[in-house]
Amino acid sequence: MHALAIVGVTGRMGQALLRALREQSSLRLSGAVASSNSSRLGRDAAGEGEPTGILITADLEAGIRGASVAVDFSAGAGVAAHARISASAGVPLLVGATGFDRAARGVLEQAAQRIPVLIAPNTSVGVTLVAKLVSLATSGLGPSYDVEIFEAHHRGKRDAPSGTALALGEAVAGARGQSLSELASYDRAAGTPRAPGSIGFSSLRAGDIVGEHTVSFAADGERIEITHRATDRMTFARGALRAAEWLAAQPAGLYGMRDVLGV
Repeated sequence: MHALAIVGVTGRMGQALLRALREQSSLRLSGAVASSNSSRLGRDAAGEGEPTGILITADLEAGIRGASVAVDFSAGAGVAAHARISASAGVPLLVGATGFDRAARGVLEQAAQRIPVLIAPNTSVGVTLVAKLVSLATSGLGPSYDVEIFEAHHRGKRDAPSGTALALGEAVAGARGQSLSELASYDRAAGTPRAPGSIGFSSLRAGDIVGEHTVSFAADGERIEITHRATDRMTFARGALRAAEWLAAQPAGLYGMRDVLGV
Protein backbone atom coordinates (compact mmCIF):
# COMPACT_ATOMS: atom_id res chain seq x y z
CA MET A 1 0.00 0.00 0.00
CA HIS A 2 1.38 3.41 -1.01
CA ALA A 3 1.55 6.25 1.53
CA LEU A 4 0.01 9.53 0.32
CA ALA A 5 0.66 13.08 1.53
CA ILE A 6 -1.87 15.77 0.65
CA VAL A 7 -0.68 19.37 0.31
CA GLY A 8 -3.61 21.79 0.51
CA VAL A 9 -5.63 19.34 2.58
CA THR A 10 -8.08 21.92 3.94
CA GLY A 11 -9.26 23.03 0.50
CA ARG A 12 -12.15 21.68 -1.56
CA MET A 13 -9.95 19.22 -3.42
CA GLY A 14 -7.99 18.22 -0.34
CA GLN A 15 -11.17 17.19 1.45
CA ALA A 16 -12.50 15.44 -1.66
CA LEU A 17 -9.27 13.41 -1.76
CA LEU A 18 -9.86 12.29 1.82
CA ARG A 19 -13.35 11.12 0.90
CA ALA A 20 -11.99 9.29 -2.14
CA LEU A 21 -9.33 7.60 -0.01
CA ARG A 22 -12.09 5.98 2.06
CA GLU A 23 -13.42 4.29 -1.11
CA GLN A 24 -10.25 2.32 -1.89
CA SER A 25 -7.49 0.36 -0.18
CA SER A 26 -4.40 0.86 -2.35
CA LEU A 27 -3.42 4.21 -0.81
CA ARG A 28 -3.30 5.40 2.79
CA LEU A 29 -2.94 8.92 4.14
CA SER A 30 0.48 9.56 5.67
CA GLY A 31 0.65 13.36 5.82
CA ALA A 32 -1.55 16.45 5.62
CA VAL A 33 -0.20 19.93 4.89
CA ALA A 34 -1.91 23.32 4.95
CA SER A 35 -0.75 26.94 4.85
CA SER A 36 0.88 28.48 7.89
CA ASN A 37 -2.16 30.71 8.49
CA SER A 38 -4.70 27.89 8.48
CA SER A 39 -6.96 27.77 11.51
CA ARG A 40 -6.90 23.98 11.38
CA LEU A 41 -3.20 23.41 12.06
CA GLY A 42 -2.71 20.68 14.63
CA ARG A 43 -6.19 19.26 14.05
CA ASP A 44 -7.20 16.04 12.30
CA ALA A 45 -6.98 16.18 8.50
CA ALA A 46 -10.65 15.28 8.06
CA GLY A 47 -12.91 18.30 8.31
CA GLU A 48 -15.91 16.00 8.55
CA GLY A 49 -16.61 12.29 8.82
CA GLU A 50 -14.38 9.69 10.39
CA PRO A 51 -11.04 11.05 11.74
CA THR A 52 -7.92 10.06 9.83
CA GLY A 53 -5.50 10.07 12.75
CA ILE A 54 -3.22 12.41 10.78
CA LEU A 55 -2.76 15.95 12.11
CA ILE A 56 -2.41 18.94 9.80
CA THR A 57 0.98 20.65 9.67
CA ALA A 58 2.41 23.65 7.85
CA ASP A 59 5.81 21.95 7.69
CA LEU A 60 6.01 20.37 4.23
CA GLU A 61 9.18 18.43 5.00
CA ALA A 62 7.45 16.78 7.97
CA GLY A 63 4.20 16.33 6.06
CA ILE A 64 5.75 14.35 3.20
CA ARG A 65 8.19 12.36 5.32
CA GLY A 66 7.66 8.67 4.64
CA ALA A 67 5.26 9.30 1.75
CA SER A 68 5.37 7.24 -1.42
CA VAL A 69 3.86 10.16 -3.33
CA ALA A 70 2.58 13.67 -2.60
CA VAL A 71 -0.30 15.49 -4.27
CA ASP A 72 -0.31 19.29 -4.28
CA PHE A 73 -3.67 21.06 -4.52
CA SER A 74 -2.53 24.19 -2.74
CA ALA A 75 -2.29 27.71 -4.15
CA GLY A 76 -0.10 28.11 -7.22
CA ALA A 77 2.24 30.51 -5.41
CA GLY A 78 3.71 27.68 -3.34
CA VAL A 79 4.31 25.18 -6.14
CA ALA A 80 7.99 26.00 -6.72
CA ALA A 81 8.91 25.68 -3.03
CA HIS A 82 6.96 22.46 -2.72
CA ALA A 83 8.72 21.01 -5.78
CA ARG A 84 12.15 21.81 -4.36
CA ILE A 85 11.36 20.17 -1.03
CA SER A 86 9.81 17.10 -2.67
CA ALA A 87 12.84 16.67 -4.93
CA SER A 88 15.18 16.98 -1.97
CA ALA A 89 13.17 14.35 -0.08
CA GLY A 90 12.91 12.04 -3.10
CA VAL A 91 9.10 12.02 -2.98
CA PRO A 92 7.19 11.86 -6.30
CA LEU A 93 4.94 14.88 -6.77
CA LEU A 94 1.57 15.30 -8.49
CA VAL A 95 0.80 19.00 -9.04
CA GLY A 96 -2.91 19.66 -9.28
CA ALA A 97 -2.50 23.30 -8.25
CA THR A 98 -2.99 25.84 -11.03
CA GLY A 99 -2.09 29.46 -11.57
CA PHE A 100 1.67 29.05 -11.11
CA ASP A 101 4.01 31.08 -13.29
CA ARG A 102 6.67 30.19 -15.85
CA ALA A 103 9.43 30.34 -13.24
CA ALA A 104 7.61 27.72 -11.15
CA ARG A 105 7.23 25.58 -14.26
CA GLY A 106 10.99 25.74 -14.64
CA VAL A 107 11.46 24.56 -11.06
CA LEU A 108 9.11 21.64 -11.72
CA GLU A 109 11.13 20.68 -14.78
CA GLN A 110 14.31 20.76 -12.70
CA ALA A 111 12.67 18.64 -9.99
CA ALA A 112 11.63 16.12 -12.66
CA GLN A 113 15.31 15.34 -13.20
CA ARG A 114 15.37 13.86 -9.69
CA ILE A 115 11.83 12.61 -9.05
CA PRO A 116 8.73 11.77 -11.08
CA VAL A 117 6.58 14.92 -11.43
CA LEU A 118 3.07 14.89 -12.86
CA ILE A 119 1.54 18.24 -13.82
CA ALA A 120 -2.23 17.86 -13.93
CA PRO A 121 -4.33 21.05 -14.03
CA ASN A 122 -7.30 18.69 -14.23
CA THR A 123 -7.16 15.12 -12.90
CA SER A 124 -10.46 14.03 -14.43
CA VAL A 125 -10.13 10.99 -16.66
CA GLY A 126 -12.85 12.45 -18.85
CA VAL A 127 -11.04 15.76 -19.37
CA THR A 128 -7.88 13.89 -20.31
CA LEU A 129 -9.77 12.07 -23.04
CA VAL A 130 -11.41 15.34 -24.13
CA ALA A 131 -7.94 16.85 -24.63
CA LYS A 132 -7.08 13.92 -26.89
CA LEU A 133 -10.30 14.43 -28.86
CA VAL A 134 -9.48 18.14 -29.21
CA SER A 135 -6.08 17.27 -30.68
CA LEU A 136 -7.68 14.88 -33.16
CA ALA A 137 -10.35 17.43 -34.13
CA THR A 138 -7.73 20.14 -34.66
CA SER A 139 -5.68 17.90 -36.92
CA GLY A 140 -8.71 16.77 -38.90
CA LEU A 141 -10.41 20.13 -39.32
CA GLY A 142 -7.33 22.12 -40.19
CA PRO A 143 -6.40 25.76 -39.50
CA SER A 144 -9.36 27.33 -41.30
CA TYR A 145 -11.65 26.68 -38.30
CA ASP A 146 -11.82 29.36 -35.60
CA VAL A 147 -11.27 27.97 -32.10
CA GLU A 148 -12.88 29.33 -28.93
CA ILE A 149 -12.44 27.87 -25.43
CA PHE A 150 -15.03 28.66 -22.77
CA GLU A 151 -14.67 27.67 -19.12
CA ALA A 152 -16.85 28.17 -16.02
CA HIS A 153 -16.01 27.68 -12.33
CA HIS A 154 -17.20 28.64 -8.86
CA ARG A 155 -16.96 32.23 -7.69
CA GLY A 156 -13.91 31.56 -5.52
CA LYS A 157 -11.56 30.31 -8.23
CA ARG A 158 -8.59 32.66 -8.47
CA ASP A 159 -6.99 32.00 -11.86
CA ALA A 160 -8.57 32.67 -15.24
CA PRO A 161 -8.48 31.12 -17.75
CA SER A 162 -8.41 27.88 -15.81
CA GLY A 163 -5.42 25.58 -16.03
CA THR A 164 -7.61 23.09 -17.86
CA ALA A 165 -8.65 25.69 -20.45
CA LEU A 166 -5.00 26.52 -21.05
CA ALA A 167 -4.17 22.82 -21.38
CA LEU A 168 -6.93 22.45 -23.98
CA GLY A 169 -5.50 25.47 -25.78
CA GLU A 170 -2.10 23.80 -25.73
CA ALA A 171 -3.70 20.70 -27.25
CA VAL A 172 -4.98 22.82 -30.14
CA ALA A 173 -1.71 24.69 -30.59
CA GLY A 174 0.35 21.51 -30.38
CA ALA A 175 -1.75 19.82 -33.05
CA ARG A 176 -1.02 22.84 -35.28
CA GLY A 177 2.69 22.64 -34.57
CA GLN A 178 2.73 25.98 -32.73
CA SER A 179 2.91 27.24 -29.15
CA LEU A 180 -0.11 28.56 -27.27
CA SER A 181 1.67 31.87 -26.65
CA GLU A 182 1.67 32.46 -30.41
CA LEU A 183 -2.06 31.90 -30.81
CA ALA A 184 -3.87 32.76 -27.56
CA SER A 185 -6.25 35.72 -27.40
CA TYR A 186 -7.47 36.59 -23.90
CA ASP A 187 -8.87 40.11 -24.32
CA ARG A 188 -11.58 41.18 -26.74
CA ALA A 189 -12.13 44.56 -25.07
CA ALA A 190 -10.24 46.40 -27.79
CA GLY A 191 -12.91 45.43 -30.27
CA THR A 192 -10.51 44.31 -33.00
CA PRO A 193 -11.49 41.39 -35.26
CA ARG A 194 -10.03 38.00 -34.34
CA ALA A 195 -6.69 37.18 -35.89
CA PRO A 196 -6.70 34.20 -38.28
CA GLY A 197 -5.69 31.03 -36.47
CA SER A 198 -6.02 32.55 -33.00
CA ILE A 199 -7.43 30.65 -30.01
CA GLY A 200 -9.93 32.71 -28.03
CA PHE A 201 -10.60 32.25 -24.32
CA SER A 202 -13.52 33.31 -22.14
CA SER A 203 -14.23 32.65 -18.46
CA LEU A 204 -17.22 32.67 -16.12
CA ARG A 205 -17.01 32.77 -12.31
CA ALA A 206 -20.30 32.26 -10.48
CA GLY A 207 -22.02 30.26 -7.78
CA ASP A 208 -20.70 26.81 -6.98
CA ILE A 209 -19.93 25.61 -10.52
CA VAL A 210 -17.49 22.71 -10.21
CA GLY A 211 -16.05 22.95 -13.71
CA GLU A 212 -17.21 23.26 -17.32
CA HIS A 213 -15.07 23.45 -20.46
CA THR A 214 -16.16 23.73 -24.09
CA VAL A 215 -13.89 23.89 -27.14
CA SER A 216 -15.72 25.23 -30.20
CA PHE A 217 -14.48 24.82 -33.77
CA ALA A 218 -16.37 27.15 -36.09
CA ALA A 219 -16.31 27.70 -39.85
CA ASP A 220 -18.79 29.16 -42.30
CA GLY A 221 -21.91 27.01 -42.07
CA GLU A 222 -21.03 24.76 -39.12
CA ARG A 223 -19.82 24.61 -35.54
CA ILE A 224 -18.38 21.61 -33.68
CA GLU A 225 -18.27 21.60 -29.86
CA ILE A 226 -16.47 19.29 -27.49
CA THR A 227 -17.69 19.75 -23.91
CA HIS A 228 -16.88 18.36 -20.49
CA ARG A 229 -18.98 19.19 -17.42
CA ALA A 230 -18.03 18.13 -13.92
CA THR A 231 -20.83 18.14 -11.35
CA ASP A 232 -18.92 16.63 -8.42
CA ARG A 233 -15.33 17.20 -7.29
CA MET A 234 -15.07 13.49 -6.55
CA THR A 235 -14.38 12.84 -10.23
CA PHE A 236 -11.19 14.89 -9.89
CA ALA A 237 -10.30 13.25 -6.58
CA ARG A 238 -10.66 9.71 -7.93
CA GLY A 239 -8.60 10.61 -10.98
CA ALA A 240 -5.93 12.16 -8.77
CA LEU A 241 -5.63 9.02 -6.66
CA ARG A 242 -5.39 6.88 -9.78
CA ALA A 243 -2.64 9.15 -11.09
CA ALA A 244 -0.81 9.27 -7.74
CA GLU A 245 -0.70 5.49 -7.49
CA TRP A 246 0.66 5.31 -11.05
CA LEU A 247 3.21 8.05 -10.42
CA ALA A 248 4.65 6.33 -7.36
CA ALA A 249 5.95 3.53 -9.60
CA GLN A 250 7.53 5.74 -12.29
CA PRO A 251 11.17 6.80 -12.79
CA ALA A 252 12.17 10.45 -12.59
CA GLY A 253 10.65 12.52 -15.37
CA LEU A 254 7.90 14.97 -16.30
CA TYR A 255 4.46 13.47 -16.90
CA GLY A 256 0.86 14.42 -17.61
CA MET A 257 -2.52 12.71 -17.25
CA ARG A 258 -2.26 11.36 -20.82
CA ASP A 259 0.73 9.30 -19.64
CA VAL A 260 -1.37 7.86 -16.82
CA LEU A 261 -4.08 6.74 -19.27
CA GLY A 262 -1.69 5.75 -22.03
CA VAL A 263 -3.26 8.11 -24.59
